[in-house]
Amino acid sequence: MTAAPDPWVGAMPIAANHPAYVGHFPGFPILPGAALLDEALDAIGRIRGLDLTRWRIATAKFLMPVRPGDDLTLEHSAVNETTIRFVIRTARGAVASGMLSHGA
Repeated sequence: MTAAPDPWVGAMPIAANHPAYVGHFPGFPILPGAALLDEALDAIGRIRGLDLTRWRIATAKFLMPVRPGDDLTLEHSAVNETTIRFVIRTARGAVASGMLSHGA
């Protein structure tokens, strides 16, 4: 793992017009969990200098919906060489959390 501050905390911007909002759900758009995880994994891999293709999502909990215009913050920390915890927050509180594990 690349030396990243532990825990690392920073903005995780997602455009209010992200295509995943379209049709999910008409009249009450929310970001699908898969799109939220994709954005988080991209950021974690980039910040930590990791190729996450050999990592898996060990746990993921979705706690609150993400709406267009929500300001998101991503926090992640290495538990050890094979485990990374993450939390995604808005001003309202945590919207998702989980753990990544490295292995076959």
